[in-house]
Amino acid sequence: MKAMILAAGRGERMRPLTDNIPKPMLELGGKTLIEYHLDSLKEAGVSEFVINLAYLGEKIVEKLGDGSDYGVSIEYSREGEALETGGGIFKALPLLGEEPFILVNGDVWTDFPFATFTNRKIEEAHLVMVSNPEHHPRGDFFFENDRVYAEGQPRLTYSGIGIYHPQLFKNCSPGRFPLAPLLRAAMARNAVSGEHYAGIWSDIGTPERLYALDELLCAHK
Repeated sequence: MKAMILAAGRGERMRPLTDNIPKPMLELGGKTLIEYHLDSLKEAGVSEFVINLAYLGEKIVEKLGDGSDYGVSIEYSREGEALETGGGIFKALPLLGEEPFILVNGDVWTDFPFATFTNRKIEEAHLVMVSNPEHHPRGDFFFENDRVYAEGQPRLTYSGIGIYHPQLFKNCSPGRFPLAPLLRAAMARNAVSGEHYAGIWSDIGTPERLYALDELLCAHK
């Protein structure tokens, strides 16, 4: 199974830290966010990666190259102007192929065990859900009996981690568009499975969250 890391965002809320580097290049515990993803996915058996690029994307290329230094293979999907999550994935599909692929937001940190994805069967998508963090108390979707729905209570937060089937994007056209409407339509078809992960997960959305997680990781070391 290939993996796509979303790395095209501007990271406005992280300024001034992201004035000169893209958000996935921010460091935690002496290692960049995107390197954590490469390492954990490689440990789970993933060897082929696709990374989308927009804002300061060439700095990611300079750091990671073709992936050989990390024992993996990396291809890049260059967007120019960021295409949002849905548009970015759609543009990268020729690199991802026709089989389901792992998707990870480049601006989250987690100890999620990606090896559990190895033999998982999905329909159109499988989402990893987490308990609602303080900055997102309302959550995103309703989760019940291994299925994810657009409506219902209580709601959990989508972690930015999942498995996606290219079939989800079959009616899409090139350009800029979000992912959420596609997921809601698939949920209405009862085609989205999920799981609730209770381990460590953080959305690195502000400098304060970055510093707090950095302290935690350094202390753990």
